[in-house]
Amino acid sequence: MNNKPIYIFGHKNPDTDSVCGAIALSYLKNQLGFNTIPCVLGNVNSETKYALDYFKVKAPMFLNDVKLQIKDVSYHKDCFIDKNSSIKDAMDYMSKYNLTGLPIVENKNKYYGYVSLKELAREIVNGDYHKINTSYGNLLNVLRGNKVLKYDKEISGRVLAATFGKETFLDKVELDSNSILIVGDRKVILEYAIENKVKLIIVVGNLELSNEILSKARNNKVNIISTPYTAYEVAKLISLSNYIKDMIKYSSVTFNEVDYLSDFMIESKKLKHSNYPIINSKSECTGLLTLTDSADAVKKQVILVDHNNSSQSVDGLDEAEILEVVDHHNIGDINTKNPINFRNSRTGCVNTIIYDLYKENDIEIPPHIAGLMASAIISDTLLLTSPTTTIRDTDALINLSRIAKIKYKDYGMDMLKHGMSVKGLSFDNLLHKDYKSFKAGDIVLAIGQVLTSDFEYINKKMKGLVSYLDEVAENEKLKVVTLFITDIFQNLSYVIYNSKAEDIIKESYSLENVYEGVALKNVVSRKMQMVPYIMNTLEKKWFVSFLFYLYNTFISTSVFIPLTLPILDNCHIW
Repeated sequence: MNNKPIYIFGHKNPDTDSVCGAIALSYLKNQLGFNTIPCVLGNVNSETKYALDYFKVKAPMFLNDVKLQIKDVSYHKDCFIDKNSSIKDAMDYMSKYNLTGLPIVENKNKYYGYVSLKELAREIVNGDYHKINTSYGNLLNVLRGNKVLKYDKEISGRVLAATFGKETFLDKVELDSNSILIVGDRKVILEYAIENKVKLIIVVGNLELSNEILSKARNNKVNIISTPYTAYEVAKLISLSNYIKDMIKYSSVTFNEVDYLSDFMIESKKLKHSNYPIINSKSECTGLLTLTDSADAVKKQVILVDHNNSSQSVDGLDEAEILEVVDHHNIGDINTKNPINFRNSRTGCVNTIIYDLYKENDIEIPPHIAGLMASAIISDTLLLTSPTTTIRDTDALINLSRIAKIKYKDYGMDMLKHGMSVKGLSFDNLLHKDYKSFKAGDIVLAIGQVLTSDFEYINKKMKGLVSYLDEVAENEKLKVVTLFITDIFQNLSYVIYNSKAEDIIKESYSLENVYEGVALKNVVSRKMQMVPYIMNTLEKKWFVSFLFYLYNTFISTSVFIPLTLPILDNCHIW
């Protein structure tokens, strides 16, 4: 089926349900012929690590973001030429692929430099025609030559053409080991050149040399090439045999294939170049990116598990292609351009839904996957005690436990206890141990939840923790930041909140007295008893503020007053 990797992941600050859900759904998809990779968007907590270790499963790959990178663009991959290639080879390459520039590489494709067609044209027009620094092989290729005698791999020197008469040439022209002579069948001049041990003789017109001349050339180790071209054609072409590496005059700007495409676009607008060499982490050149290439990017494909809210998801989600969502929360703000598979159900755990997907597709669940799915249900339903628990969760846990060969009550209690320790955690780690933000319109709140029976340990640090929550609310522009300390053995949660949220907490839970760490009996579910309660209070306050805004804005409008006053009166604002 699809060979492109599909990334499957849960929400940020992953809990056991999101991590195990990504692994379980990835296994299912792979059995169905897809190429998927389970991922996490943050550190795995101690409870989840316990489950992974128990069933001998590696933690999923960490996924930092799904932003478009240069490697996602269909740029000119493997587009480069070796530094010892000729100018002509480089120009032919650019002409073949309609390029105006070309990366130059050396051993094992290490990036060496870059040349543009404009620079090559300038060099051909204004450069030193007589200077040659190249290889014997390059000369053969450019001049369509035949090897006559070869003693040197590298050929460097000054080019001369035997255009003078014999006497004038012998009298006026000095030859030495740095001379490269273009000549026809002129015996005297050939002998003169060989006697002076010139670097190379280029015989035009494919003329054959006598055995006598060849014998003398062998004795003096003179390189000779024969070409079908005329002297004029050789003189015109020979400079194109020079090494392309000698044409690099300026340092060039490169980008790494893992650089973000958005960053590239910003930089390219400043630089105003057309072509950019692309390298990898080993400084190897992988190709050439042109500005026109940047419009042809292949988005990363993703499947979301245990969330459908952009604020909880991976960075750069708007630059990816969402293929599917499997979740058990309220519908969030995820948008897609194309129709997708969206599986959402009112269950206590997303792995219960994934369990149904296995049954629907008639895929056998292996013991280690069943164990992780059971762990997730235990975690999200607090061992089937949470008010979010459904009959489907209970049935799934019983069946998965049988496959995994565990006693879910004993195993579940050990797993939950393992994740309850809070000693040594910083305020940041404490809040973000299981942390989610929620948004409705312009209203944003964040709720962290920690399962522990050691509230006294946290209570001793209350003043500093509240100050930290105030700081988070200010920095992240959050109306409410709360940390619920949930004790599943007493079936209650202690709520700690940012200072400005006191009235909101008081109203949300109809409390006569409210204080940091107030105990809320029978409140253990973030999905059913924390998010909706606080969000409802925020929405009511927003609506009342909006009505006041309307009233104050339009109070002088005679038409508006009679329409507005009854509404305000019904809302008990007066």
